[in-house]
Amino acid sequence: METAEINFQKLGLELPPAPKPLGVYKPCLIDGKYLYLSGHGTVQSDGSLIIGRIGEDMDMEQGKLAARQVGLAMLATIKANIGSLDKIKRVVKVLGMVNCVSSFERHPYIINGCSELFAAVWGEENGIGVRSAVGMGSLPDNIPVEIEALFELA
Repeated sequence: METAEINFQKLGLELPPAPKPLGVYKPCLIDGKYLYLSGHGTVQSDGSLIIGRIGEDMDMEQGKLAARQVGLAMLATIKANIGSLDKIKRVVKVLGMVNCVSSFERHPYIINGCSELFAAVWGEENGIGVRSAVGMGSLPDNIPVEIEALFELA
């Protein structure tokens, strides 16, 4: 049987270090059978952030890759806190925030970068939950994407 860990290995992607909180909050919280993840940013493997505004400093494809990088940071937090991606039963909800110019209208396309990653890791049935994708006037440190999510534990 394909597991989330095996699926992730097959993607050939690298997890960044699990981000440390930059404010007064917990990166994740378990409540009963749910794991809540705080908003995550674009942490790369070297610990640096992808910076820029979509429609100004980067295009849609770069924005979508930035959203995938946020998803990787979220996976790193899951592994650091509960040990394995296999301990997640399914993605329940994703909220994607896009730092973009006011005329930009393709927010869902950007957040697909994260949603497609989750679908590849947990499968179409369990890796896709409900979702919102919205535009923001700015995000912390001028990152292009911030995403928070809710998962059901296995």
